Amino acid sequence: MVFAKELREGVRRGRIRCTIRIWQRLHVKVGGRYPMDSGHVVVDAIEPIAIKDITHDLARESGFESVKALLDVARHGPGRNVYLIRFHYLPPGAWDTPARRHSRRV
Repeated sequence: MVFAKELREGVRRGRIRCTIRIWQRLHVKVGGRYPMDSGHVVVDAIEPIAIKDITHDLARESGFESVKALLDVARHGPGRNVYLIRFHYLPPGAWDTPARRHSRRV
């Protein structure tokens, strides 16, 4: 996942923990780790939403001043599917361990 330069500091500091993407199809998956600068962004959740679901609060949470500013960036290609992606940032050298699954031993 690529973030605009002006958003990266907010992602690194944990102030930005979601993004709106308008794609033809998903490019990320839950649990996926994607490089950003020298760390990684880890996807926690993906929710398909409608354009009308993008509120001012969601735009602010995504690092933008307004819904219009968010959509000006998000609408850069032919995509029509809107996704709300929640994530967290892992700094360089950090480990992220998924929740342990209960398994039965035979």
